[in-house]
Amino acid sequence: MGLSRDRIVVVTGASRGAGKGIALALGASGATVYVTGRTRNEGDAPLPGTVEATAQAVTDAGGKGIPVYCDHADDNQVAQLFEQVKQEQGRLDILVNNATSLHDALTQAGPFWEKPLALTEIWDVGMRSHYSAAWHAAPLLVTNGEGLIVNTSSFGGRIYMHGPAYGAGKAAVDKMAHDMAVDFRPFNVAVVSIWMGLLLTERSRKVFDAEPEKYADLVATAETPEFTGRVIDALAVDSQRMDKSGKVLIGAELGQEYGISDASGSIPISHRAFFGEPTTYGDAVVE
Repeated sequence: MGLSRDRIVVVTGASRGAGKGIALALGASGATVYVTGRTRNEGDAPLPGTVEATAQAVTDAGGKGIPVYCDHADDNQVAQLFEQVKQEQGRLDILVNNATSLHDALTQAGPFWEKPLALTEIWDVGMRSHYSAAWHAAPLLVTNGEGLIVNTSSFGGRIYMHGPAYGAGKAAVDKMAHDMAVDFRPFNVAVVSIWMGLLLTERSRKVFDAEPEKYADLVATAETPEFTGRVIDALAVDSQRMDKSGKVLIGAELGQEYGISDASGSIPISHRAFFGEPTTYGDAVVE
């Protein structure tokens, strides 16, 4: 059977963007959602959104939002997060690894050596932080007897997108999902990486609003951040979700499979035809 509706969820990096949308969608299903992030007050970050505001929005959506200020570059803070979940709930059903460091120069044109070395921060908060969160969450998920871990990712794990730092970070979290799935399979915990499409986040809206005519076609095909959350909700209740464990999945295609529309009522399209098929891995296991 699928994960119960009375879920305990952790969504990392949810002050804004994809994480916020995912948290809201899962909150709408009635879940208790631990919302993590670093932004305490409006104005502390260049983009709008705070941990507290997202948690309140989760509650307003029908769930229970619990804000946790957590810097996912700090393993001690990550450990404290999951200890809090253990003490307050005694279990964990879903972990969404979304916290990611995206440098302002990410989309800057030019070769990687002309961009700041700081772009590699995505390997700390993005790659390593996903591993750390899953490591700390594992005892709770294993004890639970079932569960789901989702790494949010993109086609950048397969194609050249924003340069090698971004690409390496996304390719890593995709492979991480595959390998963690091997270890988790005996415990009925599914691990997947979901490639999201272009998202209507605070960051992208700022770009679109600056040049609306230039980006009109892109906006028309963009997904809301809530869409991925709806897809995760459907995956969680899929009794056959273990068949998808270890795979890289295209969010739009999962949405089509589960009959899920976006918040606007539209059906997001898959970009497989343009960007290619999801990464696949070998079945051999070497201990």
